[in-house]
Amino acid sequence: MAKRSSLYIRIVEGKNLPAKDITGSSDPYCIVKVDNEPIIRTATVWKTLCPFWGEEYQVHLPPTFHAVAFYVMDEDALSRDDVIGKVCLTRDTIASHPKGFSGWAHLTEVDPDEEVQGEIHLRLEVWPGARACRLRCSVLEARDLAPKDRNGTSDPFVRVRYKGRTRETSEGAMEALCVEAWDWDLVSRNDFLGKVVIDVQRLRVVQQEEGWFRLQPDQSKSRRHDEGNLGSLQLEVRLRDETVLPSSYYQPLVHLLCHEVKLGMQGPGQLIPLIEETTSTECRQDVATNLLKLFLGQGLAKDFLDLLFQLELSRTSETNTLFRSNSLASKSMESFLKVAGMQYLHGVLGPIINKVFEEKKYVELDPSKVEVKDVGCSGLHRPQTEAEVLEQSAQTLRAHLGALLSALSRSVRACPAVVRATFRQLFRRVRERFPGAQHENVPFIAVTSFLCLRFFSPAIMSPKLFHLRERHADARTSRTLLLLAKAVQNVGNMDTPASRAKEAWMEPLQPTVRQGVAQLKDFITKLVDIEEKDELDLQRTLSLQAPPVKEGPLFIHRTKGKGPLMSSSFKKLYFSLTTEALSFAKTPSSKCVNELNQWLSALRKVSINNTGLLGSYHPGVFRGDKWSCCHQKEKTGQGCDKTRSRVTLQEWNDPLDHDLEAQLIYRHLLGVEAMLWERHRELSGGAEAGTVPTSPGKVPEDSLARLLRVLQDLREAHSSSPAGSPPSEPNCLLELQT
Repeated sequence: MAKRSSLYIRIVEGKNLPAKDITGSSDPYCIVKVDNEPIIRTATVWKTLCPFWGEEYQVHLPPTFHAVAFYVMDEDALSRDDVIGKVCLTRDTIASHPKGFSGWAHLTEVDPDEEVQGEIHLRLEVWPGARACRLRCSVLEARDLAPKDRNGTSDPFVRVRYKGRTRETSEGAMEALCVEAWDWDLVSRNDFLGKVVIDVQRLRVVQQEEGWFRLQPDQSKSRRHDEGNLGSLQLEVRLRDETVLPSSYYQPLVHLLCHEVKLGMQGPGQLIPLIEETTSTECRQDVATNLLKLFLGQGLAKDFLDLLFQLELSRTSETNTLFRSNSLASKSMESFLKVAGMQYLHGVLGPIINKVFEEKKYVELDPSKVEVKDVGCSGLHRPQTEAEVLEQSAQTLRAHLGALLSALSRSVRACPAVVRATFRQLFRRVRERFPGAQHENVPFIAVTSFLCLRFFSPAIMSPKLFHLRERHADARTSRTLLLLAKAVQNVGNMDTPASRAKEAWMEPLQPTVRQGVAQLKDFITKLVDIEEKDELDLQRTLSLQAPPVKEGPLFIHRTKGKGPLMSSSFKKLYFSLTTEALSFAKTPSSKCVNELNQWLSALRKVSINNTGLLGSYHPGVFRGDKWSCCHQKEKTGQGCDKTRSRVTLQEWNDPLDHDLEAQLIYRHLLGVEAMLWERHRELSGGAEAGTVPTSPGKVPEDSLARLLRVLQDLREAHSSSPAGSPPSEPNCLLELQT
């Protein structure tokens, strides 16, 4: 049994930020820290005081985390980035909102005395004396302290305060003992690193305690009334705590759902349709993702999606509404393509997206939006006319669309076997449901409704959200990507008159679109032409290759010489991290750019099952005869900084966690249990709620009754497991006050 905590974070936008640049504007971005550890950096939005980010993240973290802080920064090219302000949400604050925190929060000033981190190891003793009690505080060590010096370290010392004394003392009165950590500076004032305040009255009861205590900020100073002056940040933050039981507890639920999927439309299965019926629109995406991952881990993703295809086709009579709603089938297929097809999408779209970003051309087809002043001059004297802008834009878009369709046509063998097999089932089911020459294009449109409209087009419009680019596009590039995505949608719609009528100014692309329709139909015909044997062979081949978890360029810092004459240089190498190895080369195998926090997150994921993982490490280097970070003389000595192995960013290529997915499905079914009981009463002729058939010899127990029994068993298992709030910090048995 294990506790799992995760945070859904959406950084929406900022407003009324102060100007930090001489131009009267700012270049804001956000950094998110969990307990002072940076985990997220958003894109920079240039030259604005009201930036929009709209970035979403899922963070897995230990249940014992304390707070999440959002720092709004102003990026500067020539100097250190400016801090605009921050919003800090404690764990208790987030947990007090069952549906999550959502809304605007005022930015507050960042006070260095409040930016603390780390822990200190103390041994505390109180014993009675002849006339008064005696108090002893032994300061042993500290870890994970905030770096206050330019070299990324600190020079820490500790000051112990008790009734004005700073050493071992004996006093009759009992009050708080304060242990403060400071960074010593030769020239400037010492920097505050944090403090621990101990209730001596409590210590007197237990007499002796030893452990690691978390350093707290100094909040004794009066705060400036600056709320609102630094602007506001709109956030959505939702905390999810789950107690995951051992796998054996979930096996009945998993077996029951898998049995339903294997039966498909042939048996009396009713659970999958019932889950869809009882799932609200707002949580349908989460449920679809959880079910998809569960069946993917069981090797039944294709069968699960095939069942959903058949269910939706059975209630659809009009071809133009097929798979266009936010049904469980549509949401599950979206999740499936992101989990199983993201690497394939990168291979097809990556080069085209990179070229659009590199060219940065002004592209516009809508005459009402053409701005000749944004284009500049075509020659030495004459500016371009509107007609020339439109023609040049059409040429650019035709080139991009043609390159994309050509790349797609060549990508049949690169498409994962399970994706091809799923599209094969979709193609066959639609053709069986809508036979005849008048519906010739319907099976192709069904495939493109997912491949083009719900996968490729969103990735083209928002490449950062699909990890195709590190930064969001600027306004000019965004317009180009939007027009390219519209063209892809027209091709995906098989160039129907309805799609052409919407935006007549897209007409200059029609020759390429018509040619693209033929290319796309030929591609789909080859894509779905995969037999069971070929599917198994391709899947076996792909399974032998460890997929990359992260890949991209990193700069290796090298220091030459010693003392004041030493110099530094950086060497650019291209790294690839898989679940088996970390390798590098001098030339790139991919143009994907990855930030440091993404690399750290990826390294933690592949190290999660490493039994030899160290609990601490040295963040510095061993130079001369000591470590630069803590000045230890022993090269193989214990590290001075704590290894953070439990804060990770959720990515599309994360390993499947079968038990967690089963727990999340159980949690959802528990929320709709009343509706399940209502349906059970209808099917069983008015049986009372909570009464499940217990005599298997008399009447066969249907799948819904078995599901209700499984939910009861899981509820009992959870109630008998240790419950309550997340565990407190280990060894910290003293009451801490700030």
